[in-house]
Amino acid sequence: MTIEGCLRVGQVAPDFTATVVIDQEFQTKKLSSYRGKYVVLFFYPLDFTFVCPTEVIAFSDRYEEFAKINTEILAVSVDSEFSHLAWIQTPRTEGGVGDIAYPLVSDLKKEISTAYNILDPESGVALRGLFIIDKEGVIQHATINNLSFGRSVTETLRTLKAIQHVQTNPEEVCPADWQEGDKTMIPDPIKSKIYFSAV
Repeated sequence: MTIEGCLRVGQVAPDFTATVVIDQEFQTKKLSSYRGKYVVLFFYPLDFTFVCPTEVIAFSDRYEEFAKINTEILAVSVDSEFSHLAWIQTPRTEGGVGDIAYPLVSDLKKEISTAYNILDPESGVALRGLFIIDKEGVIQHATINNLSFGRSVTETLRTLKAIQHVQTNPEEVCPADWQEGDKTMIPDPIKSKIYFSAV
């Protein structure tokens, strides 16, 4: 059963144009301009809060791991670009995020959060939605956490690598807890036994 208006994996990610802060400058970015790259698009509730800086910093500290596999990161909240800039200019020891390696997107009008169906109507902020979008602009993975607990950068990387593997090797599927370099499976009643006989 599908829910009318519900965003699903396998659909083209809703495009948007927004003001971002990157390298302490305001720029205008369009999601579709990243076609040809994978995109990790993640939403967080607010700047200058508690769990949010831990996530923003964690993704930034491991940015090069994403860049090496043709992936850009975009982080979105309902804050203004001015709030984003102030947060970046605030040291991490004082609750800021310092300089980070990827753009912070301003969704002040809450249009992006609404399009991705993760706007919390009670608080007016975005839930912790995370979407992995492939090179064609198609959503391949989506998770949503409630406000009080953060996400795993390691699991995001693992999932991203699994997506890239099966897109490069469409005859294979990745089993539970698959890590880069692990055995995969051929989704066939006979050929799959090669995998099952080895585990």
